[in-house]
Amino acid sequence: MGLSEIGMQFSLDDQQRATTLLNTALDNGINLLDTGACYGNSETLTGNAVAGRRDEYLLATKCGHVIGGYEGEPWSVETIAHSIDRSLERLQTDHLDIIQLHSCELDVLERGDAIRAVQDARDAGKTRFIGYSGDNEAAAWAVSSGAFDTLQTSFNLVDQGARRGLLQSAQDADMGVIIKRPIANGIWGGSPEDVRSTGRYDEISDRVRQMTAAGPLDGAPEDRVHLTLGFTFAHPQVDTAIVGTKNPEHLVENIRQVEAGLDLSDAVVTELYRRFDEMGTTWQQIS
Repeated sequence: MGLSEIGMQFSLDDQQRATTLLNTALDNGINLLDTGACYGNSETLTGNAVAGRRDEYLLATKCGHVIGGYEGEPWSVETIAHSIDRSLERLQTDHLDIIQLHSCELDVLERGDAIRAVQDARDAGKTRFIGYSGDNEAAAWAVSSGAFDTLQTSFNLVDQGARRGLLQSAQDADMGVIIKRPIANGIWGGSPEDVRSTGRYDEISDRVRQMTAAGPLDGAPEDRVHLTLGFTFAHPQVDTAIVGTKNPEHLVENIRQVEAGLDLSDAVVTELYRRFDEMGTTWQQIS
């Protein structure tokens, strides 16, 4: 479950809503919670909601940005160390399962200070694993560096760039692969009400418009979550996918879809490849 949405759209006064949502997730078998220091109230809401169930889930967060009144330089050793300690406090835990450098550019990775900072946190027992969260050339560098245990990257039926080598390279490097935006922010087949406040709405919706203009997908499931999540999980390199929601009913329905099976025909997957390759020759991963 991705927790950026509740962090950016819930206030601290919405704690009970967050508590209900997160406990519903755990009660229904979700076992990875992905949050971030830069996701508003997300870490605080999460800690208050489920710190007492810490042994039931893997906890991933993100670091590197200057936020919350802290004064310093992004991606510095000091900023990252401070961010991790603050995350532990907000999440009410003594360790993370994954700490991820989140969307820093290639030059930051190449300097090495940020990587050493998360390695220091791992050596100190503050996290079990370290990861990189990002896309395109920085993600490729992170995979090839051998420094990271996990990769979180964008991948869905309108954002297929990662299948051009990145997913396979990560698997070959024995990295855990976490997919963000696995349902394309709910835009494919959605109404304007379904897709409001999606962050990168314009770019994603333009791709959806182009790919759907080619006509119906013969043999595709009518349910858009089945189609979009099924496409993502049609790729064996994918270990897990994070889906965010504020709605417990949507959460339970997403889980039901997974449990019922998300298989897509080879013909549907191939047609989605064809449309993307034809229309998206210059499309980069959406960060």
